[in-house]
Amino acid sequence: MSLPTLPSRVGLRVLTAADPIALAQAYRENRRHLAPWEPSRDDAFFTPEGQAERITGSLEGLAAGTDVPWVLTSEDRIVGTITLTGIVRGPFLNAHIGYWVDARLQGRGVCSAAVGTVLTYARDELELHRVQASVLPGNTSSRAVLDRTGFTLIGTAPSYLRIAGSWQDHLLYQRILA
Repeated sequence: MSLPTLPSRVGLRVLTAADPIALAQAYRENRRHLAPWEPSRDDAFFTPEGQAERITGSLEGLAAGTDVPWVLTSEDRIVGTITLTGIVRGPFLNAHIGYWVDARLQGRGVCSAAVGTVLTYARDELELHRVQASVLPGNTSSRAVLDRTGFTLIGTAPSYLRIAGSWQDHLLYQRILA
């Protein structure tokens, strides 16, 4: 698998089994920043052991061809993640994209560059036709990333995901890659 690269001070690489400590640290440092946009997390999620369990599942998805998990890095630290999940082959050729970046790096184009790189990878390496994303209506930063990277708003999904402890509506986006 050829790895995508970012044209900036932030690197992008595939998640590895060696990442639990660094990933747990990144999530702990961004716990408050991410809380409004993610499912409620118990304390175990923020530990190396909790991340090791998640990483095992992500790497199983990578081996099965259903997921591609990356981490964003800067100065040997993990500063975010970006993942293609639910990869479907056949006539659909689709995946879902999710991402976050360290609060200290927001507004610097890091997510937009990473999403753009992953979309190129999805098209050229995975030969996907479409990538979809869902976002809370109030997440203006994430919506801006999707707009900058060519996604199109296609609808609203009522009570779509349980985020921050309650079922919340989401805006649905897609990017046709062909």
